Amino acid sequence: MSTREDIINHYAEHPDVSVLIIGAGINGIGTFRDLALQGVDVLIVDKGDFCSGSSAASSRQAHGGLRYLEHGDFRLVRESLLERNRLLRNAPHAVELLPTTIPIYHWLSGLLNAPFKFLGLLKKPNERGYLVIKLGMMMYDWFTRNDRMTPTHKMLDRQTALRKHPALNPAIIGAATYYDCLMPQAERIALELVLDGEATLPDARALNYTSVISGGGDSVTLRDEMSGKQFTVKPKIVVNAAGAWIDFVNRDLKKTTQFIGGTKGSHIVVEHPELAKTLDGSVIYFENTDGRLGIFMPLRDKVVIGATDIRIDDPDQAVCTDEEIDYFLAFTKHVLPNVTVDRSQIVFHFSGVRPLPKSDTEFVGLITREHQIRTVEPDADVRFPIFSLVGGKWTTYRAFSEQTTDAVLNRLGRQRAHSTQDLAIGGGKQYPHSAAEREAWMKRVQTNTGLPSERIKTLFERYGTRAEDIAAYLLQAADAPIAGSSYSRREIMFIAEHEKVIHLDDIIIRRSMIGLLGIVTGEFLAEAAAAAGAILGWTSEQQQQEIEHSATILTRWHGVPAQRLQLPKATAHQA
Repeated sequence: MSTREDIINHYAEHPDVSVLIIGAGINGIGTFRDLALQGVDVLIVDKGDFCSGSSAASSRQAHGGLRYLEHGDFRLVRESLLERNRLLRNAPHAVELLPTTIPIYHWLSGLLNAPFKFLGLLKKPNERGYLVIKLGMMMYDWFTRNDRMTPTHKMLDRQTALRKHPALNPAIIGAATYYDCLMPQAERIALELVLDGEATLPDARALNYTSVISGGGDSVTLRDEMSGKQFTVKPKIVVNAAGAWIDFVNRDLKKTTQFIGGTKGSHIVVEHPELAKTLDGSVIYFENTDGRLGIFMPLRDKVVIGATDIRIDDPDQAVCTDEEIDYFLAFTKHVLPNVTVDRSQIVFHFSGVRPLPKSDTEFVGLITREHQIRTVEPDADVRFPIFSLVGGKWTTYRAFSEQTTDAVLNRLGRQRAHSTQDLAIGGGKQYPHSAAEREAWMKRVQTNTGLPSERIKTLFERYGTRAEDIAAYLLQAADAPIAGSSYSRREIMFIAEHEKVIHLDDIIIRRSMIGLLGIVTGEFLAEAAAAAGAILGWTSEQQQQEIEHSATILTRWHGVPAQRLQLPKATAHQA
């Protein structure tokens, strides 16, 4: 793997590149991996870390988009379901089945949503009733009849639904149950796609923390945010995959566009054993009284509550507000009237902007989630085409990336050589699918390494088959747990050495679930900084800067209490 310095020096000396991708969210990264597979030299850059913008703020569900049926987006639902199944097959280490329950309060409500939307008369959907949801469930199952990866739906009567989830509002008339998928560590899927792309083709290069300064003529000027060094590349094609920042990037490239009309979605993560017990491993997917759809979703021993859908002009200011938290607490009382959630139980929150197409639709929930490529053709000022990737969602990233790659190949006069439809991702390669195969795999790795079986199991759950390489790395020197957690010093060192880490928060928030699950402490930050610093060459002063930088991000953008991130006095003195 080329170092960051190697990549920057390469383009300083050889600026020509076939494709420059700006924005390393899931759509840009998916396109990067696909282009590498076709043998196209490509550079992807992002002003922040990989998968640190909108793609890091999803609900972490790979879903078919049940609600899009009433909008008439049948193509999108079918594509979403097929891509959900592909994700489950190609990344089995990072995607898992997720049972889902929809509480139902009416029999016939919502029947006119679809025709009213078709006629342009729908301002806000009416609440979906039993019949509408039943029809939707039937179509959901029908779309995947030839690619069955999940159990089919069931309709529950009131008594059965309340027996399954006793805390549900007793006003329900019944419930529907079906399956979608959960991506607990979504950012790791993106990171592994980057690593796969670079491993596929030496001329596929990826840089995080690299900003676009300007563009014009045949060139784009970039800046390494770590050193401040600027360098210029000369692309044949630019793919603008900056998500909510697409119009800002186009402006930097001397083009004025109004492609994006993004909406902010926020979530909170709570430590609430009673609520987790109520969910019993299932998502509760419901419609609030304002027509907005929400979730209560189990995430390991925590629960995710979301989401909002609010217009926003500046994506850099997307943060979960007190008003949004009030909204979550209020709808909890509606859906689960006997469950009390308060602010003290929030361990983390996150917010991002959906890169939706600009729309004057009054009810933002009606804006399509379809993806599209908006092309700005070359002219006298900018002599390369710009493909802007508008819309899309996590579940359909592969299909959108395939569409984009085909458009790029067509412009370059090249043919597709390989498909990504059945291509395993990262730790999903050579994955042992059956229980017996997994047991044999872990027994072999345990025999080869001598590590405890529980440690092997933990590594396998986090990294899939990459766990074997990590286990071998752990044995190369003395190791120890970090701050009483299930992570170890050498595990953090492996991440720092092999996963393009620049800052400590890359590890805490995006290479692991440490931040998301609210288990980060000041002591953990200090020990993780020392471990990462041993690999990245951080001085004691730099380690302290990284600790403070991470603590600021966790407090300012994710609501982690500052006192939780303070070091005990003895530890602080030793540091």
